[in-house]
Amino acid sequence: MVVGGGQAGLATGYHLSRRGIDFTIVDAHERVGDAWRRRWDSLRLFTPARLDALPGMPFPARASALPTKDEMAAYLESYAQRFEVPIRLGIRVDSLRRLEQGYELCAGALRLNANQVVVATGGYPDPNLPAFAVQLDKDIKQLHSSAYRQPSQLAEGDVLVVGAGNSGAEIALDSVQFHRVWLSGRPTGTVSASFYSRPTWWLATRLLTVDTQIGRRLGRQLGRKGTPLVRIREKDLIAAGVTRAPRVAGVEGGKPRLEDGRVLDVGTVVWCTGFKHDFSWIQLPSTTGGHLPAHRRGVVLAERGLYFMGLPFMYGHNSALIDGAGRDAEYIVARIAAARSNTKPVEVQTMSKKPDSTHTGSKPCVCSVIKRSGLVWKSTGRKDDGKLEYQCKICGATAWRPA
Repeated sequence: MVVGGGQAGLATGYHLSRRGIDFTIVDAHERVGDAWRRRWDSLRLFTPARLDALPGMPFPARASALPTKDEMAAYLESYAQRFEVPIRLGIRVDSLRRLEQGYELCAGALRLNANQVVVATGGYPDPNLPAFAVQLDKDIKQLHSSAYRQPSQLAEGDVLVVGAGNSGAEIALDSVQFHRVWLSGRPTGTVSASFYSRPTWWLATRLLTVDTQIGRRLGRQLGRKGTPLVRIREKDLIAAGVTRAPRVAGVEGGKPRLEDGRVLDVGTVVWCTGFKHDFSWIQLPSTTGGHLPAHRRGVVLAERGLYFMGLPFMYGHNSALIDGAGRDAEYIVARIAAARSNTKPVEVQTMSKKPDSTHTGSKPCVCSVIKRSGLVWKSTGRKDDGKLEYQCKICGATAWRPA
């Protein structure tokens, strides 16, 4: 059973299908992709289209295009249809508990049983608001970034956007056309556009993981400072007329008070303060208090048959992005398959030499350009007539080598 039908759940379903494992995805939304449709109207993805595809189906846009949120939603819906993913919509799982054999999932009066469960929901994230938000004057309109759609929602007067990450910066630019906008929060830094170039992204995807010292350090920094700005720079905010402000420290006289002591007279506060993840619906000892259980690349250590997908930095810097869903899903499904057969999972391997390959396609495999790089080929785990199959990570061509 896979709980969650977003990109993480669909990527998991793709790899389960490839291995011939029966499964069902359940999702609380009425349509595949609804989580994207409900974002603010002007939202575009921060990553180019070539990094916005799930395994087996490229994103239908030029490689450098930045898809809209509705285009992403349509892609996910088309993906589920193309691969005939068995998904049941409109089912929100309220609880998950262990039985003597496997797990039971409850969704209202519905009971579902499964031997193995993949949680691909992100933990049912709830808006993370500061405790002092309730002290603001009732005449000040408050909404979280997850509820923001367009500037027409905002009340008359100045707007305070709290949180200077990507969501905060984007919403500030969106609303400054109609209001005076204050953007509160410490700078999170910026990412150079070159980070998304093919060679840089290829290298980052392999180096920035929990297996490397630099990757673990980055993971800790992102947890403390937030995600750097991708498309927008501080100078862009200033040029558009957004007023930067320090962090909000509390409330004075029913109005937001900044760290420097200033009190702002605003009509709306938009909280871009992220989410808190509550796993209390998973009723297991390892999730006591709603905490995420200890895991290794999404494999829960204390609960046999329980897995996670789509968590920030679950394995690499792109684990919570669409681009990282395929790699993480392939790993998780390999563990699921191994647990079902009680065999050791096939590890992704690298080679110092290229395997013998026919490469019957009209274009040569890119690996012939990169020559004998050990990072190009990986084992698929398939064996036939004493040979082991390998696949080129870049072009997808397959080849066989004596086992």
